[in-house]
Amino acid sequence: MVFVIILVLIVGVFVFFKMRSDPSWMKKLYKDRSAEQRDAIRYFLSEGCLAKKLSDSDYDAIVRRKVDSLNLRQKALDKIGLDEDEIKEIEPLCLEGYRFEKAYTKFGEDKKWRSSKYEVTWIFASDKQLYIYSYMFNTDEDGKRERTEEYFWKDITNFSTMSETKEVGVDWDEKKQEYKSRKNIDTQEFAVVVPGEKFICAAQQSEVVENAVRAMKAKLREKKSA
Repeated sequence: MVFVIILVLIVGVFVFFKMRSDPSWMKKLYKDRSAEQRDAIRYFLSEGCLAKKLSDSDYDAIVRRKVDSLNLRQKALDKIGLDEDEIKEIEPLCLEGYRFEKAYTKFGEDKKWRSSKYEVTWIFASDKQLYIYSYMFNTDEDGKRERTEEYFWKDITNFSTMSETKEVGVDWDEKKQEYKSRKNIDTQEFAVVVPGEKFICAAQQSEVVENAVRAMKAKLREKKSA
C-alpha cells in the first residue's frame, strides 16, 4: 500500500512538472534564444494556471539588467564624439520607455502596459548644439536600433511631451502565431521640433522629466533671445 502511494506521488509530481514545462510551439518560437530572451517570451505569451510565468517585476528586472549592461551614457558620448567638458549647457537628460510597434505586448497586473521593445535616449547640449542619442532593443531577440541627431539651438522651435495613441495586439493565438485582436492605448513621448522635422522618442511621464523639459524650454528661450 505504501509503495502504491509513493508511486502515485511520483507520477503526480512528474505530470505536474510536465504540465509546467513550455509547450512545443513556444519552444520553437524561442529556439536559439538566450535564457533571458526565453524568459521575456514566457512573460508575454504564457497563459493558464499551470504555465511557467514571470511576474511584472521579473520582466522589469530583465529590462533593467539589459539597460545597465549597455552603459548607454558612455556609448552616446563615444558615438557622438563628445567629452564631458563640452556638454555643460544643460544637465544631460535620459529618457526611457517602451515602444509598441511590431512587438509583444502585455497589460500587467499593476495596470501598466509593457512591450518587448525598449528605448533609451540621452540628450546633451553644448553652447551651440543639442545632441541626441537613441538606442532601442528587443528583449525577445537580438534586434536593436541606434540613432544620433544633432540640432543647432537656433533651428529648434519647441520641446514637448505628449500622449500618443498606439494600437497594440492582445490575446495571443498560439496556432496562428499572432494576436487575435487590437487595442488602442495611450503612450508617452518626447519630441524635439525643428522646421520640417520632429524627433520623437519614448518617455515615461514623471515630475523629473517634466522639470527637465521646462529647463530645456527656458534654455531655448534664452538662446533665441541672445
